[in-house]
Amino acid sequence: MGVTCVSQMPVAEGKSVQQTVELLTRKLEMLGAEKQGTFCVDCETYHTAASTLGGQGQAGKLMYVMHNSEYPLSCFALFENGPCLIADTNFDVLMVKLKGFFQSAKASKIETRGTRYQYCDFLVKVGTVTMGPSARGISVEVEYGPCVVASDCWSLLLEFLQSFLGSHTPGAPTVFGNRHDAVYGPADTMIQYMELFNKIRKQQQVPVAGIR
Repeated sequence: MGVTCVSQMPVAEGKSVQQTVELLTRKLEMLGAEKQGTFCVDCETYHTAASTLGGQGQAGKLMYVMHNSEYPLSCFALFENGPCLIADTNFDVLMVKLKGFFQSAKASKIETRGTRYQYCDFLVKVGTVTMGPSARGISVEVEYGPCVVASDCWSLLLEFLQSFLGSHTPGAPTVFGNRHDAVYGPADTMIQYMELFNKIRKQQQVPVAGIR
């Protein structure tokens, strides 16, 4: 895998989530990108069980258990501002056994699904983010395959992002700053998805008029 940038695309004014996704994918196809199957990234939130908290009013920790169709044999467990554990898919079974310590938050499942596109050395994934039956936003993931160090290819990634996102082109992901010259890995992509999903969750807590 190469260096990846994950961002949110705002819904176009007067358009639905699905219509905005179609506008984006049409732009990619006009550039010459070719469809390469589908993808899915999901995330479920767990919180520390009340019985494990020592003092009264002590805040519990959140853990995010995530899957990515690019890594079908792996499961990712992330703490906010903390480490990322990469395990095999049996980790889901382990979480059931750990329910005395971590409990699944109600209606916390969030996922993004969509189409993969290949354009030269870039792999692009445009997805619809859903919580339950409702579409909540749009995710855009761009991976530059030939490079594994973010600082060596960010300017190239940025130029490509600008070609189809225009004024909605994101800034450099925070994980790039933390690992400027380090080798980029799958955990860095999952951290970006965790941040994106949390941002979209928070947007749902304000009135719709405030989002537009």
